[in-house]
Amino acid sequence: KKRMAELRDEILFKQPESSHLGDCPICMIPLPLDLECSSIMTCCSKTVCDGCVHTIELRDGGDVCPFCRTPVPTKKKANRNLMKRIEANDPVAIRQKGSEYFGQGDYSAAVELFKKAAKLGDGEANYQLAGCYGLGLGVERKPKMEIFYWEEAAIGGHPKARYNIGVTEKRNGRFDRAQRHWIIAASQGHTNSVKALVENHKRGLVKKEVADDALRAYKAAVDATKSPQREAAEAVNQNVSYR
Repeated sequence: KKRMAELRDEILFKQPESSHLGDCPICMIPLPLDLECSSIMTCCSKTVCDGCVHTIELRDGGDVCPFCRTPVPTKKKANRNLMKRIEANDPVAIRQKGSEYFGQGDYSAAVELFKKAAKLGDGEANYQLAGCYGLGLGVERKPKMEIFYWEEAAIGGHPKARYNIGVTEKRNGRFDRAQRHWIIAASQGHTNSVKALVENHKRGLVKKEVADDALRAYKAAVDATKSPQREAAEAVNQNVSYR
């Protein structure tokens, strides 16, 4: 059991190559953690950053998918597209349908689809499963399973899941493990994780050099998601919201 726990930790604390969101498939720049800054295309299940959506809308008028060039579908056709993607075992589409069921209160159906998407490697599905087990929605409430799925999500690059693990580890008196999780999540651009390290530095629990290194890594990760196209899209979105 001890060796199994050590092997699990080796996997758990390995620095992910990217966040669970990966890169925009068009500009190949890391996707921002803020989900408001990207969109999932209903035709191909690709997550495209707002910068690319805005740029291609200016060029083509916004009548086609910026990735696969399929004409923008009606709501009815979008639903048919989603079912086709599910039949093709697309984990993003499966998780989207699970989220739809969850929103409708059909938690058992949501859990079933989240589990299927998780087995296919979808990090967000693991995160959603953690929430279901933590709250007892669609499944019996099991805190250990909540932690397990947080860990699976974190291994897949989900920084919010890793932050949550850190909070739990701190609550359980294992601050050294909490700190390791927050350092990794901060290096992925997760704001609450770097805040946790800075706040705990003020309390004398985190060394200054550790907090400083985490802050630098955080800023580098955030900067890596920026581009002129994304800044232009953000400016347009802000103007729209102010009207």
